[in-house]
Amino acid sequence: MDFRLAPTKSLPATRDALDRKLQASLFILMFWCVPQLLHAQTPAAAGAAPSQPEASAPAAPDWAQPGSPTHKQIPPPQEFHRPTITFNTPIGMFTGQSDIGGPLVPARATYDAGAKQYTIDSAGYNIWYQRDEFRYLWTKMSGDVSLSADVTLPNPNGFADHFAALVIRESLDDDSRGIWAGVHSTGNVHLAQRPTTGAMAFNPVAIRLSGNLAKVQPKRIGIEKRGDLIALFISVAGEPMHQFGPPVTMHFDGPFYVGIGFASHMPTTLDTAVFTNVSLKNAADKLD
Repeated sequence: MDFRLAPTKSLPATRDALDRKLQASLFILMFWCVPQLLHAQTPAAAGAAPSQPEASAPAAPDWAQPGSPTHKQIPPPQEFHRPTITFNTPIGMFTGQSDIGGPLVPARATYDAGAKQYTIDSAGYNIWYQRDEFRYLWTKMSGDVSLSADVTLPNPNGFADHFAALVIRESLDDDSRGIWAGVHSTGNVHLAQRPTTGAMAFNPVAIRLSGNLAKVQPKRIGIEKRGDLIALFISVAGEPMHQFGPPVTMHFDGPFYVGIGFASHMPTTLDTAVFTNVSLKNAADKLD
């Protein structure tokens, strides 16, 4: 038997072939692996949540922006509505609270029993036109009503037309019939009314206690419902409450909502109103 080995290629030729094969293998390996390695560094491939775009402030429609030298505020489109968000949680003397008209920024409210003080932080473009956006603390009542409070708007940099109000409404819908006594930081006090659902609001009674520079606000305001007659009361500097202007006639069927509310007059910016020594009585001629 012949055990001689078959002839082999020369060693240099064999090494060259191996080098070429190794280089080709490395090239293929790098071509396939590098993209996989890069992909593995992304949060999703690593098991983390994919990155999300940074949250931005909620966008408000142009009509909701407050008036300025370069922008004219206009009423909302006639058919525009947002659902009210209601929290059936008592706060102080009130049995519930609502973000009327679903403001883009959720509001908050607190009650300090020791100081007899409600603080409302709310956005909301307005309590006006044919629909409203504001935080409302309320209770349901029937018959006559006497509601009064010391009202403070503590933010000197708030929008000039932000205002706090004592509000009587037929419902919690954004376009509800209603009437309210409002006070602005400019010293403007008014009794405003939306006589029918979805109607434009207007001021049957209004008074400006000062020029815009002085910004004198009344110490206390009140609203009284006596049958179908509803009137505005004020105390400018702590004197006994006195009626301002004639009463407005407005009829409410069945139980209605009574309470306090605030709108910053800026659709996406919170501001603050403080109501102290709030008095609510289910009778007329009981303002104090």
